[in-house]
Amino acid sequence: MATGMDVLNLSIGGPDYLDLPFVEKVWELTANNIIMVSAIGNDGPLYGTLNNPADQSDVIGVGGIDYNNHIASFSSRGMTTWELPHGYGRVKPDVVAYSRDIMGSKTSTGCKTLSGTSVASPVVAGVVCLLVSVIPEDKRKSILNPASMKQALVEGASKLVGPNIYEQGAGKPDLWQSYEILKNYQPRASVFPNMLDFTDCPYFWPFCRQPLYAGAMPVVFNATILNGMGVIGYVKDPPVWQPSEDVGNLLSVHFTYSDTIWPWTGYLALHMQVKDEGSQFSGIISGNVTLSIYSPAAEGESSPRSSTCVLYLKIRVVQTPVRSRRILWDQFHNIKYPSGYVPRDSLNVNNDILDWHGDHLHTNFHILFNMLRDAGYYIETLGSPLTCFDASNYGTLLMVDLEDEYFSEEIQKLRDDVVHKGLGLAVFAEWYHVDTMVKMTFFDENTRSWWSPLTGGANIPALNELLAPFGIAFGDKILSGDFSINGEQSHYASGTDIVQFPAGGFLHGFELQEDPKTAQNSSTPDTQNSQSQEKSKLSSILGMLEVGEGRIAVYGDSNCLDSSHMVTNCYWLLRKIVEFAANRVRDPVLFSEATRLEFPVYENIQKPLRRPDVNFSMFSSVIGKELICHQDSRFEVWGTKGYGIQPTGTTRKLPEYQKKEVSSSPNRLIKSSYSRQDEAGLQKSLLAPSANKFDDKRDYFGFISHEEVASQWMVPACFAVTTCVMVRQLQSATKAPSTKERALNWSFDKFGVTWKVVWSQRRSCSCVSGHLPWYMITGIH
Repeated sequence: MATGMDVLNLSIGGPDYLDLPFVEKVWELTANNIIMVSAIGNDGPLYGTLNNPADQSDVIGVGGIDYNNHIASFSSRGMTTWELPHGYGRVKPDVVAYSRDIMGSKTSTGCKTLSGTSVASPVVAGVVCLLVSVIPEDKRKSILNPASMKQALVEGASKLVGPNIYEQGAGKPDLWQSYEILKNYQPRASVFPNMLDFTDCPYFWPFCRQPLYAGAMPVVFNATILNGMGVIGYVKDPPVWQPSEDVGNLLSVHFTYSDTIWPWTGYLALHMQVKDEGSQFSGIISGNVTLSIYSPAAEGESSPRSSTCVLYLKIRVVQTPVRSRRILWDQFHNIKYPSGYVPRDSLNVNNDILDWHGDHLHTNFHILFNMLRDAGYYIETLGSPLTCFDASNYGTLLMVDLEDEYFSEEIQKLRDDVVHKGLGLAVFAEWYHVDTMVKMTFFDENTRSWWSPLTGGANIPALNELLAPFGIAFGDKILSGDFSINGEQSHYASGTDIVQFPAGGFLHGFELQEDPKTAQNSSTPDTQNSQSQEKSKLSSILGMLEVGEGRIAVYGDSNCLDSSHMVTNCYWLLRKIVEFAANRVRDPVLFSEATRLEFPVYENIQKPLRRPDVNFSMFSSVIGKELICHQDSRFEVWGTKGYGIQPTGTTRKLPEYQKKEVSSSPNRLIKSSYSRQDEAGLQKSLLAPSANKFDDKRDYFGFISHEEVASQWMVPACFAVTTCVMVRQLQSATKAPSTKERALNWSFDKFGVTWKVVWSQRRSCSCVSGHLPWYMITGIH
C-alpha cells in the first residue's frame, strides 16, 4: 500500500480461512484497490481443499491445467467450506492457467521448469498486469479494482470441456476477450456465475446430477456478487424470481445475501424448493433472478451509483421419488477445521493431521454421492438439527463421521422416527481413544498455545448416547486390517468396535489388529453364552437390526467412504446397508443365521468418555446453543425448533467443563479437578460404566426405557444376565417394592437424578442362581 502497488501475487496458502490477522490484512489490501492473485492450492484431486487467501471472494483464485487443457491432478478443488454446515460453498477457483512443467528463469542464470498452482498464479498475475497496462493511466483509478478485474477475467474466460465448475471456475483466461470487456468498461455490479444451467453436465456438477422435486430440502446455490462500482455496496431491494413461463411458479426461491458488500464482493444464495403442488410435475423450469446494487457516490459524483444484476436460472424437475429412494445426509453434526482441531480419520496418514475437507457430500464424499446417484437414489443434505426433517419422507438417514453432540430433542425424535415412522438409520463411526488424542497435542507457534483434539475421528460418546435407546454402543478400540465378506475385500482403517448390541440383531466380527495403546486398556468381555464367547475372539464391527417399524445398521469405520485417504472403498457394503434400511432387503450373507444374536452382546469394559479438559462448546453447534432450524431446511420450519417440537428455551450443556476457566485460546487444554478416581466412584454401582451423569441417564435405562423397543428383548422375561445383575443392584441400592402386585409410582434417586418407574412387574429371573426376583422396567422418566 505504501509503494502504490497495483497487482500482488501470493503463491502461498493454507487451510485456515479463520486466521483473522492474515484474512483481515488481505481485506485491507484489496480494500485499498490492490488486485490480489493467489494460488488455489496443490491438494487435489480432492474436493474441498481450497487454500486461503485464494478462496476469498475479493481475491482472484487460480487453479492449474496442463498443456492438454486438463485439470492438473494436484490442483485443489472447490467448493469453499466457510459456509458449512448451514449453507453451501462458493465457486472456486475463479480461473485456471497452465501449471505443469512451466518454464521460467532461475534466480542465477538459465531456465528451469516448475509445476503447481504456485506457477499458474503468476501467469494470471501477468495477464492482469497486461490488462492494467492497456487502460489509460488517467482512467485506471476510476475503472480498475479487484471486482472489475475479476469481472473481466471470468466473463472473458473460455470454458473447458469436461471439468466441472468447482474444478475450473470460469475456465481459462482469454486475454483478448478480457481486454474487450475492459476497453469500454463502465462501473457496474454483476453476479458470478451469471447463468445457472442445471441441465448442463458435467459443468454444473453436482446440481446437474440430481433434479429438484417437491418435498425435498432446499437446493442452495451460493453465487458471488462482484461490485465494480465501489469498495462498499448494498443490495437495494430484495432479489426477485421471474419465471419465463407459468410453470415456473411451481418453483419457490428464497434468498439470503450480504448485508454489506465489502470489500468489492458479497454473496447471493438461492434457496430453491419445488412447491407441493408440483409433486407430479416433470420438466424444465427457467427464468431470471434480478437484484439491484448501489454504492455511495464516487469522488466528483453527486448521486450514488446503482446497477441491476440479472442471473439466468434453468433447472430440471421430476416427480417426487418414492420414500425408499430418498436418503438424507446429516451435515449438521460435523465439526471441521478451522477452527476446531479435529484429527484425521486414518491414523496411518502422517502428512495430513487435520480433518479439513468439509466432510460434505460434494467435497471429500463426492464419489459416494455419484455412486448413490448412479444406483438410483436421491440424496439430500441436512445442515440443521434432526428435528428439522420429516422422517416420513425418507427411507434412510445417513450419518457418517460425525463429531458434534446431540440435543435431547434430537435423540427422542430419532428414536420415534425409527420405531414409529419406519426410518432407516445407517451410522458409520470412527476411532475414539482419549489417550491417543492427548498424545496428538502440539504447540502451535502462530497462536502461542497448546492445541489438543476436541474429539477422535468421530464423537463416540455422543453417538453412543444417540444409539442408547436401541441398545447399541461403540467401544474405544482402534482397529485396522483387511477382511472380506463373500469375496468383497475391505480395509478397516483406524475404526472402532461395537461393544453393545441387542438380541435378534445380526453382528459381524473379524480378526483385526488392535492399536497397542488401546489393547492394554481392554478387558475381557462379559460373555453370557457360547455364542458371545465365540464373538469375543473377534472384533465386532458391523451390526444390523430391525427396531419397531424401522431398521438400523452400524459400522465402525468411515474411511472406506471418504475420498480423502481411502485405501479400499466399501460402496458395495453401503448399497446393501441402504437396501436394508430403506427397503428391508436382507442380503443372504449379511443376514446369515450364523451372525444372528440369540442374546444381547454387552462387553464389560469402560465405554468411551468425553474429554473434560477441552472447551467443546466453542466449536459445537449444539453445546450452549439454541435448537433452531436454519435456512438450509424446509421453508416452513425456518427459525423454528422443527417438526413436533415445543419451545423449551433450554440449551444443551456438558456439565464436566468449567466455563469459568475458559481460555482466550480455544483449543488450549484446561486443568480440571475431574479425576479417574472420581469417575471410578461414580461407576461402582453399575456394570455399564460411563463418563458422568450426562451419560448415565441413558446407558442402561435408554436400552430398556420404552415398551415398544424393550419388548423385543424382554421375551422371555430374563433376556440377559447383565440386565438381571443390573436390576439386582438397583434393588439393593434403592429398596425396590417387594409386593407381588404391580408397583406404581416407584421413584428413587440415583446418580444425581430422580428416576420414576411408571410401570414395573415383579419377575423371577432364572438365568442367575437362586431365581433372584427382579423388576421388568418398561417405562422410566
